[in-house]
Parts: sequence; structure tokens; C-alpha cells
Amino acid sequence: MTSLGHMTKEQQIDEILSRGVANVIPNREELKKALLSGKKLNVYLGIDPTSTHIHLGHAVPLRKLQALVELGHHVTFLIGDFTALIGDTSDKESERPVLTKEEITNNFSTYKAQAKKIVDFSKVKVAYNSAWLSKLSYEDVVKLFQHFSLNDFASRELIKKRLDAGTHISFAEMAYPVMQGYDSYFMDTDLQIGGTDQTFNMQAGRILQKDLRSKESFVLTTVFLEGTDGRKMSKTWGNAIWLDDEPDQIYGKTMSLKDELIIPYFTLATELDLASVAEKNKRLKNGENPMKLKKELAFELVKELHGEDSAKDAQITFENTFQKGHTPTVIPTVSLKKIDVTDWELVRLLVVGNAVSSLSEAKRLISGGAVEVDNQVIRDPSHIVKPSTIKIGKRRFLKVTI
Repeated sequence: MTSLGHMTKEQQIDEILSRGVANVIPNREELKKALLSGKKLNVYLGIDPTSTHIHLGHAVPLRKLQALVELGHHVTFLIGDFTALIGDTSDKESERPVLTKEEITNNFSTYKAQAKKIVDFSKVKVAYNSAWLSKLSYEDVVKLFQHFSLNDFASRELIKKRLDAGTHISFAEMAYPVMQGYDSYFMDTDLQIGGTDQTFNMQAGRILQKDLRSKESFVLTTVFLEGTDGRKMSKTWGNAIWLDDEPDQIYGKTMSLKDELIIPYFTLATELDLASVAEKNKRLKNGENPMKLKKELAFELVKELHGEDSAKDAQITFENTFQKGHTPTVIPTVSLKKIDVTDWELVRLLVVGNAVSSLSEAKRLISGGAVEVDNQVIRDPSHIVKPSTIKIGKRRFLKVTI
């Protein structure tokens, strides 16, 4: 977990307000002043449990949350179990599918276990926004809507694009930022943390705090960490490093990074102090082999998420498997007897065996010739797998037994 204990309080705050930060609203200086005042601020980060996985990009705002916990502020990790019923389309070009309460509960069941790698939940309050949003009357909602303009919603870039294209936009989507704004008001928030795609929604909280409580509050947005291929991290594109990935997967995926992502990953995805990151950047600029720095990055990531012993083992596995051409001695195994016969198809088996995170990723890899079954490239997603060793890309293996 993040530790800034070797710094003075002002140095800690400076790093919180700069490292991985895209913007501070209304401004950085006022927030720094508030953080230095000695007052314990009410801080929150909200997530809608629309997925069961957290990747390194999600960990950027989580690290901010933990850093503020260590400074003694009142931090809330908010589960948007009510707003997830609506679905946030801030970064989407279409409506999100509506989740059931059961799906929301199931999705969050593993979320906290993963976030524990970053956040000390013994010091963080966990709340669910259904506790207050479900109690709002129609009259309450109408009064909340009166604080906002339809023009503000319609002028958002993605919303405007969908309107221009004649795409369906539901009233529920317009309600989402208002409901999120009410979260901030209900909890009397001083500081909201989120990605840049959440700026509009978090501004709604500032408006309600100012209109209903005559209180100035702050928004801190974090930058996005790009995926291993330089695009936005996405399950669909298979370019994400997940917090629940096995050590060998984390190490191998890190080694596949583009060279220009080495320093951003050290900065955003690790707890390494910025002086050390600057030294690594200097080495890279002076012509040191990027492979060496990538190994250091991979080791650091595995160490922080799984411990130093796992990092050492992952490094040995990588060097033996991908630099010396050996097949790893220990690889994940799936038994055909323990899964439904419909999952014997290669495309499904890769997901069941946790070799990939989604069917779409499996299809993409198979059609691209990146999957071998007993050293034979298979391009048919419906290929029925028998006991064999499957190689996925250059760094992932899956053993199939009877």
C-alpha cells in the first residue's frame, strides 16, 4: 500500500496533488490550503460495480484514496449499487445495460478483495448509495433537477455526438449525474476523487454543495493509465493488467509494454518514490536498454501486488520461458471432467481456465493465430479441446487434463 511516511506533510500533499493528477477543481492551491489546514476532510471515491475486475488503471484513484487515509482524513469508498441500476455513460457512446441487484452484489463480491491490495479498508468507510437514493421521493428528485440545466447535459461531447446521430438517450442517463451529485451532498463531501471521465458528474456534487449548503468543495481527477498496447485499458482489447492476475501474468504482460509506457507505469502504477522514477527516466534517456528497465518495472509491480518472493519466482519463470525458450514447469491446469462439455470449445475453455478475461479476447487471439494447442496453431474458436498444453501468445500457458 502507498506509504508517504518518509515525507513531510507538505511534501505528501504536494505528491497527492501532482502525481497522476489531471485536474483539481476549482484549483490546486485552494485544495492544498484545505489539506494543510488541519481539518479532516470528507473524501470519497465512488464505483459502480459493473465489473468483477480491477486493473492497474483503476488503482490510480485508489492510491489517492489510500494516501488521504494515511493523512487521517475521513475517507468513504462508495458502492454505487443504486446508480448502477441506471448506468453511467460518461465514457460510452451508447447506453449501458441495466444491471440487476443480484448482478451488482455478485460483481462487488470480489471487488473489495482486489482493492485491498491498494486500500486499507480498516481505515475506510464502505457505504452503498442505495441507503439514501432509494429513499428519495419524486418531489425530492424534481427539486434536485431544478439545480441543473438540460443544456449542460446535452453539451457533453459524447452526448452531443449521440444526439447528432439520432441515437436513443434515456431520461435515466440524465438522472445519473444528478444522483451522483446527491451522493456528494448527502455525505457532505469536501473532496471527490475520480477519473477525468467523471468530471461532469462530480461537478454536480459541487453544485449541490454550493446551492444547498453554501459550501465550497473540491474535485480531483486522475489521469488514465494506458493499456499494454498504448490504448485505453479494456477487457475487450485484452490489454489490461488486472490486480487479480497471477504473478507470472503480471510480469509477462509488463514485459510486453511499449517502451514509451515504462515511465508512465512507474509513475502511475507503482508506489516507487518520484526521485527513483526520475532516475530511471534518466537512465532510459541516456540509452540504457529498455528491457532492463522493463524487468525492474515488472518486478516492482509483482512485488507490490503479490510480495517479493512471487516477484523473484515470476522473473525466473519469464527468463526461463521467454528468454531461454523453456516451457514453464508449473502452469495453470483445467480438468475437462470438472467443466460442462459446452466449455470444451477452445474459445470457452480459455475463459474457463482464466487464460483470458473474456470471450471477445479469446476470439481475437484465436482468429489472429496467437493460440497453439500442442504446438499447432488453431484458428477455429469452436475447436474441441482434448488433454493438451495450450499456449496463448508468447507468455501464457494452460494445461488441459481429463
